[in-house]
Amino acid sequence: MNAVCCPSQLDGTVQAIPSKSDVHRKLICAAISENGGFLPIKEPYCDDIAATVRCLSALGASFEQNADGLFIRPIKRQPRALLDCGESGSTLRFLLPVAMCVCSSIHVTGAGRLPERPIGTLTDAMSAHGVQFQQKSLPLDATGNLTGGLYEIAGNISSQFLSGLLMALPMCDSDSEIRLTTPLQSAAYVDMTLDTLRQFGAEITLYKEDGLLRYLIKGKQKLFFPDDIRVDGDWSNAAFWLTAGAIQPVGNVAVTGLYADSIQGDKAIADILSQNGARITESDGIRNVSCETINDFDVSMAEIPDLLPILAVRAAVGNGVSHFTNAERLRLKESDRLTATAELLRALGGKTDELPDGLTVYGGQLRGGTVNAQNDHRLVMAAAIAALRCSEPVTILGAEAVNKSYPTFFEDYRALGGRVTFSDEI
Repeated sequence: MNAVCCPSQLDGTVQAIPSKSDVHRKLICAAISENGGFLPIKEPYCDDIAATVRCLSALGASFEQNADGLFIRPIKRQPRALLDCGESGSTLRFLLPVAMCVCSSIHVTGAGRLPERPIGTLTDAMSAHGVQFQQKSLPLDATGNLTGGLYEIAGNISSQFLSGLLMALPMCDSDSEIRLTTPLQSAAYVDMTLDTLRQFGAEITLYKEDGLLRYLIKGKQKLFFPDDIRVDGDWSNAAFWLTAGAIQPVGNVAVTGLYADSIQGDKAIADILSQNGARITESDGIRNVSCETINDFDVSMAEIPDLLPILAVRAAVGNGVSHFTNAERLRLKESDRLTATAELLRALGGKTDELPDGLTVYGGQLRGGTVNAQNDHRLVMAAAIAALRCSEPVTILGAEAVNKSYPTFFEDYRALGGRVTFSDEI
């Protein structure tokens, strides 16, 4: 599906969708809990959440959707499971260790770039603890059961490896310790995992030794669905609406359901925008954003990699020269997101230099043109927001990729005043 976004202005209020990162973790903890429970999430699910529900179902959990949300019944252990992770890296990396605690044989598949994305650090750690892998990349087969003990993994490759182990190891018969061999990047995502596990009653002790993090996890733990549970609004996807408000000369955009006490690292978008020319007010989970100036800025992406595409768009329509650093891991996303973001800006008439670990973006006027979304949901949304400040329409090839995280994005875009047509409407 191709989308054509014409220059327009967004104005009004939009509800933040449930945080994909938060829902992944709470679905998994609910499925491995003793009692299961109810999450206030409604269909349509994004593709990544649908992949996690599908894989948990294959592992023996069951789900019942009603008008208010989703009821999860815990996993009934299966001898063998077939796990189709779709294009979801979170589903794969979280559930690979979890699956080998509740199942003795699995076959795992994936689509898109997922088979190319690295999992060797995780499979090597699991191979040393009771799991036999017939292959080291998708599609793969694994047998055995994950055991406790000492795990040593790097903290600068993917925080999802660590999160997956943290969710799985409380189920093992013996105690475990995870030692990071390098400093942790994307620490906020691991904090989300720890917070969710503690809400479900898990005991995990965190300390530092020689400047590196260590995690002590008791074995034979039982998780219990809490009496009161909240699903966070998604700061990562709300960043597109917040940035829309921050780049438009007139009007304002409000996003509801975003909480200041959220553990999500991407809530940093509010500070980045407000420190560089946007006017942002907050009250009871509502963020109102309008534009004063669009200043240049320097941002490290080490802890907030998902914000790069939309911040690059903001830089491209602003003043001066902006720098994005510590972003090398973005080459391993749904696309090579550094190269893809640079190509997006250039296709729209912008100027940028691509570096091994970042981008330099030169402010100015975007013209419009045709963008290949490269099967990357964040590029689709970034291009649609860029169209607000283009002088000509923006055609987005492969706009259906937005379904990976935000299937109702274009509905909300239109509701706010965005002008978009699709190839099947022309």
